[in-house]
Amino acid sequence: MAERDPDIDAVSGAERRTGHSAQSQGEAKGSQFVPVAPFELVVFGATGDLSRRKLLPSLYHRWCDGQIPANSRIIGVSRSKLDRDGFRKLAEESYHEFEKDPDFDAASWKAFAERLDYVSIDVTAKDADWASLGKALSGPDEALIRIFYLAMPPRLFVDICEGLERSGLATDTSRVVLEKPLGKDFASAYQINEGVGRVFDEDRIYRIDHYLGKETVQNLLVLRFGNVLLEPLWNRDAIDHIEITVAESIGVGGRGSYYDTSGALRDMVQNHLLQLLCLSTMEAPASLDADALRTEKIKVLRALKPITPETVEANTVRAQYVRGTVGGESVPDYLSDVDVDASTTETFVAIRTEIQNWRWAGVPIYIRSGKRMAQRRSEIVIQFKNIPHSIFGDVATPRPNKLVIRLQPDEGMKLYMEIKEPGAGGLRLKTLPLNLSYSENFTARYPDAYERLLLDVVRGNLSLFMQRDEVEAAWRWVDGIIDAWEETDQRVSLYTAGIDGPNAAHAMLNELGHRWSEVD
Repeated sequence: MAERDPDIDAVSGAERRTGHSAQSQGEAKGSQFVPVAPFELVVFGATGDLSRRKLLPSLYHRWCDGQIPANSRIIGVSRSKLDRDGFRKLAEESYHEFEKDPDFDAASWKAFAERLDYVSIDVTAKDADWASLGKALSGPDEALIRIFYLAMPPRLFVDICEGLERSGLATDTSRVVLEKPLGKDFASAYQINEGVGRVFDEDRIYRIDHYLGKETVQNLLVLRFGNVLLEPLWNRDAIDHIEITVAESIGVGGRGSYYDTSGALRDMVQNHLLQLLCLSTMEAPASLDADALRTEKIKVLRALKPITPETVEANTVRAQYVRGTVGGESVPDYLSDVDVDASTTETFVAIRTEIQNWRWAGVPIYIRSGKRMAQRRSEIVIQFKNIPHSIFGDVATPRPNKLVIRLQPDEGMKLYMEIKEPGAGGLRLKTLPLNLSYSENFTARYPDAYERLLLDVVRGNLSLFMQRDEVEAAWRWVDGIIDAWEETDQRVSLYTAGIDGPNAAHAMLNELGHRWSEVD
């Protein structure tokens, strides 16, 4: 973001390195990674997929870069019958499974693993043994920041927080991290917020959306508000329409039981895509203070045009994948993936909406997300209007400029502009991008989303986390779509795995003379 990255105090971009392997902590070549204060992090659901795939590897990376003090502690909690050594073994095996780190250093891991502890608690049981967790935590005289990370189903959030309060473990300064999805609709999200809020003050609740920790997402603020070139054009006068796409090539994996009661709208649009929409379209905040940032995002959510039963069919498409080929591999249909005979759950959703304010009135905004699509990609496309008059006659037709902000898999930005194609034989125009590729311009490995967000919790920085009002405003808008689908009994289309959604999603854009941007 516009301020110096709090993770790194570096001499120059070319000198930034991660310091993995045999380097001592903090001795990343030519740079100094700024440590956080000592902390104890309790991870509920520590043997689950999120913890093994993301949280524990992220903490290890931050340890290798010297950002985690030696007196910090990481305590795993789950109902699995493990001891401390068993949990440490599981953590190491998971790291090798998911990270594929060619520079893995056994000595660094051993030092990190000494920070790991484990407590077996079944938090769903009425007689859960909270005392065993209390014994594992530090005493009141130790000045450690205490964080509870709930990598658990949201239906358990309130019960866990109440258990922490009853046992005296939720201190006045402790913090709690809530993983998405936060409920399944406005009513359930409200109940979770109320229940958790009875135990933790709002400024100690960190509602995490890992998309907000991505470098390119954070760079949206710098791109818009740090460059005089673009901000004067960032409105309905110069922009024709906006696309936001989060496409996945994978299916539902091991999340079938959850996904079949959720679907793409609840699972992706309510959080990830609406956060991207907010950052792409919000007004300039007064500062980078958390309250200032989140206030502007809430304004966008409240200005989103409601989708009603009268407009839902024209402005939304919902679909489900059937058997097809992705990346040269034959994949089953959704029903086989979740092992059910019938389902109306959407694995793809496309929505046409707009923001009802002076900056964006009349600008179509298209958002889509789906599984088993042609390839994995997340991007924001700002499609500018065409020039008002062409001086080139019939010889050449300029194409409108386009800014593509790619979040994954290859982070970067491309601004497409018109140039003259070199050579004799007449005037020919060619569209070429000004290319800012992170991989080509920054050789360092910077902290990924979870690494950054975990340390922001320790720092007490709320700017990249969602406020209660944000979550509830997003659910109100999404609930309107769900209610409209139910009232109109809008059918679920089918699309073959390996393509970018059903024909209906393309037809929705064609109505206004638009088309989805293709992969570069």
